[in-house]
Amino acid sequence: MNRVALITGASVGIGYELALLFARDKHDLILVARREDKLKELAEKLIKQYGIQVFTIASDLSRPSSPSEIYAEVKKQGIFVEYLINNAGFGTNGEFHQIDIRKELSLIQVNISSLIELSHLFLQDMIAQNKGAILNVASTAAFQPGPYMANYYASKAYVLHFTEAIAEELKKYNISISALCPGPTKTEFFDAAGMQALKLPLMSAEVVALKGYKALKGNSVISIPGLINKLGVLSVRFSPRFLVRKIAGLLNKSK
Repeated sequence: MNRVALITGASVGIGYELALLFARDKHDLILVARREDKLKELAEKLIKQYGIQVFTIASDLSRPSSPSEIYAEVKKQGIFVEYLINNAGFGTNGEFHQIDIRKELSLIQVNISSLIELSHLFLQDMIAQNKGAILNVASTAAFQPGPYMANYYASKAYVLHFTEAIAEELKKYNISISALCPGPTKTEFFDAAGMQALKLPLMSAEVVALKGYKALKGNSVISIPGLINKLGVLSVRFSPRFLVRKIAGLLNKSK
């Protein structure tokens, strides 16, 4: 087999575009998402176009048992995953106390718990092989609080800080870990969160994925695609916290 990448949330958006990038560089793939039809459609396309091996695992990462089931299936196939792409995630929108708590807990399971468990499981093999890399998809939301999307913003802050900390720990094992922090991107995210897309320039998933791919291959710990997003993150650092909260709330509040 070629070198293998496992991508969660691979059926659409940034995950889909990352799958294309890995395939172009002749990596074999394990694609994970909820929608089996979308996965199989993408797998057939990549096999035909690039002549690689593609395995699909239809799995809902909001189920606590999913990460261990995914890992067990990979081990059953005797595959070493050199690149783990934790891309799956979603957001909720509204006043926290009015959102169904089951949805908020599912968000924590997908955005944080599954990411951590998959990382922990596959790191055992990477450390044994003394090679590997992980890409965690965070967000520019990680750098600030977000009224009306409180849980989502907090989850991405967790992902960013976790990634930075583990990056330091993994240096001695020849393993890198990167956090991709995109701003608003043209994906299904806004529809899934029950929001209108922001009336701001949106980056394409293709451009964001390429930035993340280069960060992963170049061992960059934090990657923020786009000058506007970089400036936005910088401005948050030097702005009063009350102002940061106010602006984020105005942008996130449902119309």
